[in-house]
Formats: sequence, C-alpha cells, structure tokens
Amino acid sequence: MSARLQVYEDKMKKAYEYLEADYMGIRAGRANPHVLDKLRVDYYGSPTPIQQVGNVTVPEARIIQIAPWEKSLLKPIEKAILTSDIGINPSNDGSVIRLVFPELTEERRKDLVKDVKKKAEEAKVAVRNIRRDGNDALKKLGKFSEVSEDEVKQLEEKLQKITDKFIKEIDTLMEAKSKEIMTV
Repeated sequence: MSARLQVYEDKMKKAYEYLEADYMGIRAGRANPHVLDKLRVDYYGSPTPIQQVGNVTVPEARIIQIAPWEKSLLKPIEKAILTSDIGINPSNDGSVIRLVFPELTEERRKDLVKDVKKKAEEAKVAVRNIRRDGNDALKKLGKFSEVSEDEVKQLEEKLQKITDKFIKEIDTLMEAKSKEIMTV
C-alpha cells in the first residue's frame, strides 16, 4: 500500500533537496564555494562549471580563490563572475582570481532572510501541491473501487503525515539558514 505513497514522498524529498541546494548558493557573509555552482565558463566551446576548470579554495573566511589549470581561462572565469548575480568583483593577479566577500550590512542580511523565507514558502507550496495531487489520485482509486474508502482514508492520513514531516524539515532548514545569515 505504501508503494502508492512512495512516489509522492520522493517528489517532496526532491522539493526539499532543491531548496537545500538553493540555500547553498546564498552567501551569508562568509566565503562559500557553492556560490559558484551555477556559473559556467566557456571551455573549448562548451559551458563548464568553474570547479572543473580550476582549483577552488577558501584560504580565509571571506575569500574564495580560483586557480585555473590553464592561464588562458583567467579572463573567461573573470567574465563569468562579472556577468553573474554574485555581486562581487573578482581580482585577477595573473595566476589566480580572488573573490573577497565584504561584511554584510544589517539591511542586506534582513533582505537575504526575507529571500530565504520566500524560498521556503515556495518549497512548502510545492510540497502541498504534491499532497493535493496524491489525494486526487487516491480519491480516483476509491471511485473506481480499486481500494476501499477506509483504505483511501488511511492512505490520505499517511500522506498528510509525510507532508507534515517535510513542512517541518523545510521550516528547520529555513530557521538554520536565517540564523546563519543573521550571525555576524
């Protein structure tokens, strides 16, 4: 019976994991190499993640250093960073690129927390939509008498418990990220 619900639980898990990955890209005043995850560099004609064309390190709390394996990649990496929404100007010394993350202002921190809460709300809406789709599918099963009404009720209750679990996990993740951002 729970195999019918596994599909919906997997979808909810994907919504949670997407939010988790999204949060990794939000910088909280500290250098986090994940802010570069979505950036691509033109590497011999194909868009390639920065992590695959150079060594990305965090030598200090607020600095990311990118050492490309080929010197010819310095300009394309610099261009990718400048055209991104990271909001940091790279400094290029001819062999490595450094990104220095400024301290976040109180106002910027509050904006980031708002963004974190908005993304969490979107994830909760996605989870609730998955629950609705699951409930609709269960009602159809009951209509075509593939399962009894009692079984449909039990499955709907289980689906609600799964939904509640993911909503709680999303809230926990949101609180942790908000706290991380507000910590100076």
